[in-house]
Amino acid sequence: MANVEQLQPRKGPSLAVQGAMLLVVTAAAIGMGWLSGGYLKGVGGPASVPVAPENEGKAAQPAAAQQPGTGPTLAALAPITTNIASPADTWIRMEAFVVYDAPQPPAMAEDIQQDLLAFVRTLKMHQIEGASGYQHLKADLEERASIRSQGHAKQVLIRTLLVE
Repeated sequence: MANVEQLQPRKGPSLAVQGAMLLVVTAAAIGMGWLSGGYLKGVGGPASVPVAPENEGKAAQPAAAQQPGTGPTLAALAPITTNIASPADTWIRMEAFVVYDAPQPPAMAEDIQQDLLAFVRTLKMHQIEGASGYQHLKADLEERASIRSQGHAKQVLIRTLLVE
């Protein structure tokens, strides 16, 4: 005669226990997301302006490096829309900004935009595919901008990159 315990199928946890565990895991995920969001929101707060002790009786003035026109500046480039070298029927549109170490004349941004346009026209599709392709493209753009500006362009920020 067979044992009765061997013939009956094993039962898993009940539906109520599974539902309760799902609710606990969901609540934990929501709580962690809320805490992470609160932490990250507080990290990027505005920086305070240091006040030198000799200015105690006077109105607080920002440090010389934080006065307008002396620090890094951001210049928007005109959007670049062109076809790439291969395949020839593929078009690319890129909007970018250049970060300078100090204010520069607007003609420099136009020169950099024209140089980047000429470079983008020589690209092939396999060169810009994937994350590593994007990093190589960004590094090449930054190098060309730095050369064109005699080292004043420190970074190229790509706002949009659309390939069609």
